[in-house]
Amino acid sequence: MEKTKKLTLDRPATYQIKVPGHIGESWSDWVGGMTITVESEGDGPPITTLTGTLDQAALQGLLRRLYA
Repeated sequence: MEKTKKLTLDRPATYQIKVPGHIGESWSDWVGGMTITVESEGDGPPITTLTGTLDQAALQGLLRRLYA
């Protein structure tokens, strides 16, 4: 029988955060070492996707930096 991992606030979890615009690889340390992928759909503006595993404190800090 396989155990299902339950999402809790006391353990790191994997997140995928999408933000408008282009965030380059040089920002990798700034975003906590998350993987940075930039995509454009058609003629639209680029969208940066940040993917990585963070605890709740790191996630809150990252979101504050992104939206400050």
